[in-house]
Amino acid sequence: ESDAGGYTCVCGDKQSTASLAVHALPVVFKGELKNEEAQEGASVSLRCELNKAAPVQWKVGSKVLKASDKYEMRQPGTTAELVIHDLETKDA
Repeated sequence: ESDAGGYTCVCGDKQSTASLAVHALPVVFKGELKNEEAQEGASVSLRCELNKAAPVQWKVGSKVLKASDKYEMRQPGTTAELVIHDLETKDA
């Protein structure tokens, strides 16, 4: 439910009305992705933090990643996390 809209203060038969507009805060990265190194066959977690909860998309090169046995995506609150399982050299 939006907080924007018309608000009215009523006192007896008198009233005062005002309009409230709420401007969306732009999404920015509070915590950037960091370079990682991991062993073949292991799992690695990449995470970044946003200033507010918002949907993210994970990509490798120009390819958009989809959740699978290999790629696990989590987004608790403002943290976006990608876990890559069973690493192979081609995952670099």
